[in-house]
Amino acid sequence: MGELFTFFGLISHDKTFIYMTHMLLSAGIALMLVKMAMSNLKMVPTGTQNVMEAYISGVLKMGTDVMGQENARRYLPLVATIGLFVGIANIVGVIPGFEAPTGFLEMPLTLALAVFVYYNYEGIRRQGVIKYFKHFLGPVWWLYWLMFPIEIVSHISRLVSLSFRLFGNVKGDDMFLMVILMLAPWVLPLIPFALLTFMAFLQAFIFMMLTYVYLGGAIAVDEH
Repeated sequence: MGELFTFFGLISHDKTFIYMTHMLLSAGIALMLVKMAMSNLKMVPTGTQNVMEAYISGVLKMGTDVMGQENARRYLPLVATIGLFVGIANIVGVIPGFEAPTGFLEMPLTLALAVFVYYNYEGIRRQGVIKYFKHFLGPVWWLYWLMFPIEIVSHISRLVSLSFRLFGNVKGDDMFLMVILMLAPWVLPLIPFALLTFMAFLQAFIFMMLTYVYLGGAIAVDEH
């Protein structure tokens, strides 16, 4: 958004520069939080450790509801890392003077592509190539010719949906915030700030949930 003021925009207005600086800022904040949480581990957690343990427990509970505790633990590092990164990246965009890197299609598309490749890889690794792709054919043999292309399109649409859902919502939130700041830059934005903060966490939650759902579907082909 060229009309939106950013501190990094004082250095360069190049879109790639704005995106990369905000993405690296988000990654740096995520790494700093993890380092703070692990720097002085205690049996009774306090401060950042307490927050991070509560977050990890919540993500694990989410995954357990989708695929069972054993599989949820297996994929917890991936899903929790994505959720933390996306959540911080979304929150960065709520702070005046910064722009959410998830508001650039490059980041959501890259994350969605990583999830897409990984869940298909896990499905093939756990089930085998033939067994994994066999469930694309459906339960009725005489509809194989129809079900297979439908399933292929369905999986590709997951890639599109996962990336454009995050990108569209965050981009829309940025535009909404810009309009509010232009119309009433002092008192009125307090309510939208609270709403946008909630939406930032919600979008991270949805991304994590869909990642767990796609992984669960890939490794549980036998149940289809």
